[in-house]
Amino acid sequence: MYSSKQLLQMVEEGIASLPLEREPKGLYEPIRYVLSLGGKRIRPVLMLMAYNLYRDDVKPSLMPAIGLEVFHNFTLLHDDLMDRAEVRRGKTCVHRKWNDNTAILSGDNMLVLAFKYMAQCSEGKMPEAMHIFTKTAIEIDEGQQYDVDFETRNDVTEAEYIEMIRLKTSVLLACALQIGATLADAPTQDAEALYRFGECLGLAFQLQDDYLDVYGDQAVFGKKIGGDILCNKKTFMLINALLHATPEDRAELQQWLESKDCNPEEKIQAVTSIYTRTGVHRMAKERMDAYYKEANTCLDKVSLPEERKQMLRQIAVELMGRQK
Repeated sequence: MYSSKQLLQMVEEGIASLPLEREPKGLYEPIRYVLSLGGKRIRPVLMLMAYNLYRDDVKPSLMPAIGLEVFHNFTLLHDDLMDRAEVRRGKTCVHRKWNDNTAILSGDNMLVLAFKYMAQCSEGKMPEAMHIFTKTAIEIDEGQQYDVDFETRNDVTEAEYIEMIRLKTSVLLACALQIGATLADAPTQDAEALYRFGECLGLAFQLQDDYLDVYGDQAVFGKKIGGDILCNKKTFMLINALLHATPEDRAELQQWLESKDCNPEEKIQAVTSIYTRTGVHRMAKERMDAYYKEANTCLDKVSLPEERKQMLRQIAVELMGRQK
């Protein structure tokens, strides 16, 4: 089997060789720019890993894997535009480097290219792969809309939030694994178990992201701590703090949520203290651990020798930053 480093190298070489030196430059240059920003490439690597569980030669699944990475970067491009973000992976966002119209049009073209590359698989498996991919693309849009809706709602429930992050984040990891297994002609029950593995891992990862935004080390986390608090983002932490805090803490938290002009550091410190007193940091870790455990249980159900599944277990360990 290939190592994760070898698969990552294949993905990087494949992306670098995409025929994007086309005219008009105003359309394709931003696409090349976005794809050059790097990232973990976890989704295409997962697809290749799932394929490699059942087939030794992963090259037939390389273009669909690259299609998934192009799609992922398309969603980030449009997310940044919607959020009016300034920076992505340490570089200026496309709508800032160029303009909004360029971001919209180049993003749209990335979406079309993603479907084009995804379709470059075996003819017999293409309908099933495209069905999974199309379903996932629709779900991600649904998750994004929920996220937008939650910005103006003060009654978001934990169940609604979990469903939103499942749609917005988890299903693409799950899709990568299911398509990889499907293209390799894996048993249906294995493909479904791998899908659920990716889904649970994605949920655990997003909950960890919520946790680290409050309690993480900025140098390790890679972005400023407290961003979710400053923008009143409806996270697992905030939802449960409003639900479980004492009346006094809930009233204080509500004041910070309604405050239009406050000291950012003071707000972060005050809200973090309320979270700690309420115990939502423990709730988040418990839920995170539960999803991580369920992910590994799903991987247990894949009908392959344990040694062939070790690389996926290791990816989960690395993604969650856990020790063996």
